[in-house]
Amino acid sequence: MATELTLLTPVLIVLLLFVVFCGRLADARLRVDDAAHQAVRAATLARSSVQATSSARATAEAALGQAGITCRSLGVKAQVGSLRPGSTVIVTVNCEIGLSDLSLLGVPGATTTEASASSVVDQWRGSVTAGGAGG
Repeated sequence: MATELTLLTPVLIVLLLFVVFCGRLADARLRVDDAAHQAVRAATLARSSVQATSSARATAEAALGQAGITCRSLGVKAQVGSLRPGSTVIVTVNCEIGLSDLSLLGVPGATTTEASASSVVDQWRGSVTAGGAGG
């Protein structure tokens, strides 16, 4: 009995580490997906394309930071188009996540997770006029 337990213990440890690895990947994908949804919502509330792009990036960084996800490299791409009421905004978030703390399992150093989200600019919001005031 002791010999069998001694032989099975390393296999069980590797299996446990693999389960932790899979759970961590799933959690990271969910967090990046949530960050993309928050970023696209922030972009639809902006009044200009430049502001929409910067709001999307800042919101994605904040959402991932609050979720405890540290990206080695973060890419936020916002397709804002005309940013008129009724138009669609698409935000894509790329996050390279380090896996160095799972080195006992022998997994590669990092994995990249990507998520996209789209949202429609509110039909009833005002738009910026030539004078700079909302209408």
